[in-house]
Amino acid sequence: MTNKPLSPHISASPQDFASTVLMPGDPLRSKMIAEKFLTNAKLVNNVRGVQGYTGSYLGKRVSVMGSGMGMPSIGIYSFELFNFSEVSSIIRVGSAGAIDPDLELFDIVLGQGACTDSNYFNSFGIHGSFAPIADYGLLSQAVAQCESRNYRYRVGNLLSSDVFYQAGGVEVTLKWREVGVLAVEMEAAALYMNAAAAGKKALAICTISDLLEQKKEISSQERETSFLQMIEVAMNIAED
Repeated sequence: MTNKPLSPHISASPQDFASTVLMPGDPLRSKMIAEKFLTNAKLVNNVRGVQGYTGSYLGKRVSVMGSGMGMPSIGIYSFELFNFSEVSSIIRVGSAGAIDPDLELFDIVLGQGACTDSNYFNSFGIHGSFAPIADYGLLSQAVAQCESRNYRYRVGNLLSSDVFYQAGGVEVTLKWREVGVLAVEMEAAALYMNAAAAGKKALAICTISDLLEQKKEISSQERETSFLQMIEVAMNIAED
């Protein structure tokens, strides 16, 4: 492979990335993850402030880079990493709002699948609906990590929504609990679709930051500290 940058959006060369990339939505959180978890972390991308780092975690090479908010944004970055480099796995680490009433703040949700209200799949030119799912190997390892650490977690469907502020209010989103959806976020479905099309692996690990029905949320400071559990899980299942 050459030293040519991946794309206009990623200035790093293909070999700058490890096999596994963790993707938080917030580019600044990628900096925090690199500082707290990686040794010898090197900034490999900063185009448009989307910070990407590669370093070492317990002897294995791991990368972390922000995805931005929403399916169009993670759609671009995950497509380019899956198709223009040797990245084989992307693990989304982000926040989610609880739809299931049994979820509590700080719980971890492992996205076995991702429902969506988006038209993202139409770009694939395939007639019909597609059920975006996680890689089973990553999912099963994440379950084992949560079990061994006694973390509160659930496995099930996420809702990847194109809309943050629903015109019909939170009740529109809560309707998804009628079909067993656990929580809402904005990226997993596009990530899973891109992974499937590229023959690669993906998993979304989310921490509950909001209880939609109760209108409760964790503070920005709590987000930084409470998210460390899911990042630890993701780091430990990253493939070298």
